[in-house]
Amino acid sequence: MIDFTMIWAAIIAFGVIMYVLMDGFDLGVGILYPFAPGEESRDVMMNSVAPVWDGNETWLVLGGAGLLGAFPLVYSVLLPALYLGVFLLLAGLIFRGVAFEFRFKATPATKGYWSAAFAGGSTLAALAQGIVVGAYIQGFETENFTYVGGAFDWLTPFSVVTGIGLVLGYALLGSTWLIMKTEGDIQEWAYRVTPKLLTGVLAVFLVISFWTPLVDSFVRDRWFSNLFVIWLLPAGALLCAAMIYRAVGRRSEGLPFVATMGLFIFTYLGLLASKWPYVVPPAYTLYDAASARESQMFLLLGVLFVIPVVLGYTAWTYWVFRGKVRVGEGYH
Repeated sequence: MIDFTMIWAAIIAFGVIMYVLMDGFDLGVGILYPFAPGEESRDVMMNSVAPVWDGNETWLVLGGAGLLGAFPLVYSVLLPALYLGVFLLLAGLIFRGVAFEFRFKATPATKGYWSAAFAGGSTLAALAQGIVVGAYIQGFETENFTYVGGAFDWLTPFSVVTGIGLVLGYALLGSTWLIMKTEGDIQEWAYRVTPKLLTGVLAVFLVISFWTPLVDSFVRDRWFSNLFVIWLLPAGALLCAAMIYRAVGRRSEGLPFVATMGLFIFTYLGLLASKWPYVVPPAYTLYDAASARESQMFLLLGVLFVIPVVLGYTAWTYWVFRGKVRVGEGYH
């Protein structure tokens, strides 16, 4: 018999990492925006992601809709637990999205406001995403498939640290994207900030690695009972970090971005391996949260058609807008 629950888990896991990688670098460009060397550089930075940012967010919609249809318990527990965090995330994405269009049409007197909306929205969205990840690691207080915790249980010192870590991680994706897509002064600036951002990411990674076993006893048992298996994932992440340092030192253009994506993938797999099979920790597994088999099968027929279309559209967009982005050139 086909296990639709596992198929849906794989689809949603794929959708989430695609969103993190695709939207992560353009959020990272927004986070770095205030620190750019000049206004011309800011124009180039925004133009480097303007053609693709809205398509990147398709993965967020796909993952969210799939999660609602295939694992409705996740919504019934996580949304009440994370209402304010999710609201901040969506507010940040809205401000960032609006700023893309209005900044290019703004007068010199108002352009700064839209630049602030772009940078602030990007930073807020990244911080909120990281805090949500921290809250997921901590787990949720539930009773009879219902969230019974407080409105601010998601906001803890641990979740704030994970939020800061994701902001730095997205900024790292953004800086390596700029290395690949730009040239001249802005590319040199990106080369300079990338090692600093990577050092910050690794510092937060180290803190979270020591802190997580203290926060979650299940993760502690999982980590230290599988020393020769699960620890291969952080080892892979550290290997990617070493590749980034080396590639930046050699002034490679594409490898830093690819290695940063590898760093995110290994970290993401480490999170999944640490919490598996709990989708609403610490109480409910994938099978507890799954919808009816008939519902999963019906939705799967549509998703199996949609995913190739989204992949094809994404690949075509990146192919059309391949190459360097230069001063005076852009999507608008």
